[in-house]
Amino acid sequence: MPLGLAFFGLGTGYLIYGPQELFGFPERSPAVDWANGWYGVWMPGFLQFLCGTYILVGLTWFHVFHGAPLYAAGILTSVFGVHWFAIGLSRMRQGDMRVNGFMAVAFFLVSVLGLIVFAEAGDIPVAILFVGLCCVYFSGIFSYFGVAAPFSLRAQGFFHTVTGLWLMYLTYGIVLNLALGWHVDI
Repeated sequence: MPLGLAFFGLGTGYLIYGPQELFGFPERSPAVDWANGWYGVWMPGFLQFLCGTYILVGLTWFHVFHGAPLYAAGILTSVFGVHWFAIGLSRMRQGDMRVNGFMAVAFFLVSVLGLIVFAEAGDIPVAILFVGLCCVYFSGIFSYFGVAAPFSLRAQGFFHTVTGLWLMYLTYGIVLNLALGWHVDI
């Protein structure tokens, strides 16, 4: 199960975008937007889409995975992957960020869905991830529309950064558990 790829990819994206939003460094420019966008396409975009597709194909075509929460994991990582393709390409082309405000509403709602599924399944570490995602997208609704700027952008940067660090914890946990037989609580 490639969930470590999805966690690492999204965490990398959040740790690239978050500190820039939180601290304003590096300052946005065409060159910085190009680099951030490129990372957005490949790290969170491709790695999550790859993971989601792998899970869904394994569940539905080959029946090698079992467990209802995995269906949600497959759907959600696929959706977030495609979402990051759009965000990364928009950043690379210096697109109008206000469009992301409407997107943030949909992704706030899908984050609530993930929170419900994983909390009900008893997967608390992943439920905590979805709390972070809810915070990212709720603050994003305001920051993308420029409401309460620059506070809303800093808040989104804070939630990106904290959630990115939590994603790195999940990455470490899944890799150490599977590779070394450790028992990190994930």
